[in-house]
Amino acid sequence: MSESPEFDRFATDYKNLVKDPVRDRFARDATFFAKRKWILLKEFYSRKNRPMAGNAWLDVGCGEGDLLRYGRGSFAKVAGCDFSAKMIEAAQDLDDVRVQTDPTRLPFDDAQFDLATAVCVFHHVAPPYRPKLILEMKRILKPGGLLCLIEHNAQNPVVRGIVRRVPVDENAILLKQQECRDLMQQAGIQFLETEFFLYLPQPIYNVCGPLEALGRRVPLGGQYAAFGVK
Repeated sequence: MSESPEFDRFATDYKNLVKDPVRDRFARDATFFAKRKWILLKEFYSRKNRPMAGNAWLDVGCGEGDLLRYGRGSFAKVAGCDFSAKMIEAAQDLDDVRVQTDPTRLPFDDAQFDLATAVCVFHHVAPPYRPKLILEMKRILKPGGLLCLIEHNAQNPVVRGIVRRVPVDENAILLKQQECRDLMQQAGIQFLETEFFLYLPQPIYNVCGPLEALGRRVPLGGQYAAFGVK
């Protein structure tokens, strides 16, 4: 996310532009990555004994809304915003989707949501804007609301190689998990935990997915999720 809607350039062919030989062998089905993140969110809610029913969820940088669609039957409201007006043209079936015109301001009122996510967004945000965006995510959360940042694992050399090759990540600056923790704490958000995932390729995950939980605290997965609470 920069001062211009960079992803408007990629919107019409986004799914082809993120293709990569290693990535495509890892996930045979293009929906696998969104589905895997939804499973991670559900499992986190279950571990923390938090209900989804009646809650409102905002996905910052929602793109075409692929992740939010998994939550429509579990949350009372799913909403999204994105800097690219062209990307969210495909997300108009969701409850409330808005264009974000300012990188330091979310287009929603204070304390509207119980969950705010930003999935593979912050590595597209220029470092000076990152603290401001975290504060915005805190602002739109209700007291006690959850914040979740999901990012590529900068410590994984395979991931770094894919990011270098994929056109949509040409300006990406990856974040280590400690930076996500620091951003939350500096914003006054109580950091909860980091979970690493995407160890198992889709064919193996489909057979023995629960085994991934064994590596939840090991910083080797393809991506990680950092959780905090307002």
